[in-house]
Amino acid sequence: MDIHEYQAAEILARHGIPVNAGTVATTPAEAEAAARAAGTLVAIKAQVHSGGRGKAGGIKLARTPEEARAAAESIIGLDIRGHVVSKVLVVPGVGIDQEFYLGVVLDRNARQILIMASAEGGVEIEEVAQTNPEKIIRIHADPDRGVQPFQLRQMAFDLGIPAGKVAGFAAIAGSLFRAFLDEDATLAEINPLIITKEGDWLALDSKMSFDDNALFRHGDFEALRDMAEENATELEARQSGISFVKLDGNIGCIVNGAGLAMATMDAVKMHGGDPANFLDVGGGASADQVAKAFGLVTADPNVRAILINIFGGITRGDVVAQGIREALARVAVSVPIVVRLSGTNAEEGRALLAEAGLTAVDTMDAAAAQVVASAA
Repeated sequence: MDIHEYQAAEILARHGIPVNAGTVATTPAEAEAAARAAGTLVAIKAQVHSGGRGKAGGIKLARTPEEARAAAESIIGLDIRGHVVSKVLVVPGVGIDQEFYLGVVLDRNARQILIMASAEGGVEIEEVAQTNPEKIIRIHADPDRGVQPFQLRQMAFDLGIPAGKVAGFAAIAGSLFRAFLDEDATLAEINPLIITKEGDWLALDSKMSFDDNALFRHGDFEALRDMAEENATELEARQSGISFVKLDGNIGCIVNGAGLAMATMDAVKMHGGDPANFLDVGGGASADQVAKAFGLVTADPNVRAILINIFGGITRGDVVAQGIREALARVAVSVPIVVRLSGTNAEEGRALLAEAGLTAVDTMDAAAAQVVASAA
């Protein structure tokens, strides 16, 4: 779950991190009023769940309220990487002496939390990783033991931070780490974290993402969702109890089981195809669920073929096959369908599918090869 910059700043402020607080505006008139109240140079910042706002024209400086209004007029409605701006954040302008990047993410391979920092603040960390990877300082921290203050101080020294500012950096980095843990985040990022002309530390831009599986522990987070920023198909799938993630390919995938869904996507890629989605229809794969899955997949105009990959463990293959038949009677599917059915009562299931004009193959590898050929 992603949230907006201003929402992330509010959360980090609760954890004791100094942030550049501002006012959210949904109209140019509101932006003008916010700038007038600030009484100083302001920045008008697009609020979307996307990076690259500055390069896309989503961040502008305004020296007068009238300029703030004009800036908001040009930003609201702007499309930034597929996200249409509906609100802006009006924040006071700040004199910057030095900029840094500071972030906390989950390193799944190391099974630890990774704290990253760079003196290349204000630049996307992915760009720094590609062009100047040596400028990224990394610390791995155990989720239980946490990070030690001396590690954060050493990170500050490695960044070239002046000795008098090291304690302030270490305090902010420690607070960001605790915010990451306490809020069950998957990402907590400040970019840039700055030293102002007055010599103070300030989080100029904040970003946070949360683990959906931990949202039950944070009842107040639901109010932070911006439905306009979320994929409509993914929202519909969530409401139906189906795990669905939209991707950029042209082969729709309908699978029972998250692990099998991942393996199916890998198989499609290995045969030169490109999955259009991740979809776990659930263990039962009932007619209702399969029909809903067909609707979700075929809603994507890029889909040119569909791979149904069902392994009948607890689920019986004949029951799944009957569900597929009933689903196809409800949903019109105009693209080729390839079915791989294996496991309990698989032969009976294949016979039912044959009656419906569908031929099921035995292996996932064969199914992947066939669906890629069908989409060509």
